Amino acid sequence: MRRLVIIVCAALSLTLAASKIMAQSVVPIDDIKIRAEAGDRTAARQLAEAYYLGRGVEQDFKQAVQWYEKLAKQGDARSQTAVGLMYLRGYGVEKDTGTAMKWWQLAAAQNDPAAQYNLGSLFLEGKEVGQNYIDAARWYQQAATRGHVQAQSDLGLMFFHGKGVEKNLVQAYYWSAIAAQQGDDVAQGNLKVIATEMNQGQIKEAEARTQEWLKKTRKVGQP
Repeated sequence: MRRLVIIVCAALSLTLAASKIMAQSVVPIDDIKIRAEAGDRTAARQLAEAYYLGRGVEQDFKQAVQWYEKLAKQGDARSQTAVGLMYLRGYGVEKDTGTAMKWWQLAAAQNDPAAQYNLGSLFLEGKEVGQNYIDAARWYQQAATRGHVQAQSDLGLMFFHGKGVEKNLVQAYYWSAIAAQQGDDVAQGNLKVIATEMNQGQIKEAEARTQEWLKKTRKVGQP
């Protein structure tokens, strides 16, 4: 499994999202600072991302985490997840896994799938906290249900190996297939391995459930 590599991916996701925002913004950084300091939360997030990326300003993790933490304390789940990542990696602050978990737990309570996924990854890896497959599977399940593709892929493997959950090949195939349908190459490869232990009836059941999930998700996402 990708384990804590996922948390690195979370950082990349943050970078990509921030790049998009900054690319779309034509507002000078000084104007963003003024609005952020006046309490504009959108501007505060733009400023945090600017400092995180070094876009329009010199890269400064200390400034980035300060602005993210300000938003996080106001209950912004996305910022809570970002702050947690920075504490885990020691970006702009002293590395502190306990503080990272605290922020992720707050974000996870607001159903932020990235925070739920990161918590699952910590428990799966067990390097920063005690390894606990049951907790890892529980957090992955919550993130997967909310559409987190990597969580879906890793949850599929947990069902395949019976780690933290009872081994279930239909569930393993189902979650892996959902992730694969959304472009996850790791899940695509896992499907082939999982299928070797399944009969045609099980595969048919799993594929029917996958199509049902995808159909439901696409319908919800329609304007």
